[in-house]
Amino acid sequence: MTLENFWFVLIAFMFVMYFVLEGFDFGVGMLMPILGRHTDPDGDKRRRVLLNTIGPVWDGNEVWLITGGALLFAAFGGWYATMFSAFYLALFLILIGLIVRVVAIEWRGKINDVRWRRWCDVGIGLGSWLPAILWGVAFANVVRGLPIDADHQYTGGFFNLLNPYALLGGATTLLAFLTHGAVFVALKTSGEMREAAQDFAARSAIPTAVVAAAFLIWTQLAYGDTWTWAIVVVAAVAAVGMVLGAVTRREGWAFAATCVAIAGTVAMLFASLFPDVMPSATDPAFSLTIANTSSSHYTLVIMTWAIAIAAPVVIGYQAYSYWVFRKRLSIDHIPPSIGLPLQRADK
Repeated sequence: MTLENFWFVLIAFMFVMYFVLEGFDFGVGMLMPILGRHTDPDGDKRRRVLLNTIGPVWDGNEVWLITGGALLFAAFGGWYATMFSAFYLALFLILIGLIVRVVAIEWRGKINDVRWRRWCDVGIGLGSWLPAILWGVAFANVVRGLPIDADHQYTGGFFNLLNPYALLGGATTLLAFLTHGAVFVALKTSGEMREAAQDFAARSAIPTAVVAAAFLIWTQLAYGDTWTWAIVVVAAVAAVGMVLGAVTRREGWAFAATCVAIAGTVAMLFASLFPDVMPSATDPAFSLTIANTSSSHYTLVIMTWAIAIAAPVVIGYQAYSYWVFRKRLSIDHIPPSIGLPLQRADK
């Protein structure tokens, strides 16, 4: 394996980890208005339980995106430049969603006011639904190919990205993250919250598996190779395991299955690209490849040594944080809301 191929695989691994770990964060955010209804007397406690399931880990999960983006910039500058130009609006919307979500999570408990918390809940939902859809749309378009000219410049517009295959990709990531989040909540909670999450996962697992299967088969038939059928089979078996685990209320097995299914789907997208990184729909000769977008050999050597030292530390620390916060939560663990009261205009 050449260093260029190694770094392509490593970047794929970064995005696999991001989608698996941040996927259930998005799912929990999308479930806020479903499992934590505002009309319920204990609705606020339900929503706080949901946030506390991801509270110790959600910002650490985002590190995989930051690291993956930085490594993409350093290892494949041409890929980074063209992709960010092509997906400028989509990535801008994702960034806005992520920023709004961060602010809403961090500031939700700062003011003890129902209206304030509701607006924060809106921000958490917006920052979860938007990326969940747009990531799938973006990655599906990369595999499908974009109008790229001889100078590696994107020549299309935003609406070129809204094609049937890409929209199916967006639906796949949306449903996968939603089910992934429900199973994670069931795994991390007890009592009525666990039962509610199990019920939702049991209902969403089958449509998730159907949509994901359609997307994977389309990807394989249109863009895959003979050997990538192995990835499709692994992801399909995992999807079946997800359905069986969710229906039988075995959230541990269901969560493991959703992790494998999401990882398999992302791996399938990168495998379908190789050795291209951004195929050109204008002319295959204009496609961006690993060879014509990679940094120099010396740069990749330095980066390899750096990642060999840093990666075990990051992975070890994150694994330790999951171990420390492994216990289940329930509504009984949530104390009354406290914070600075919001001054009303009529007082």
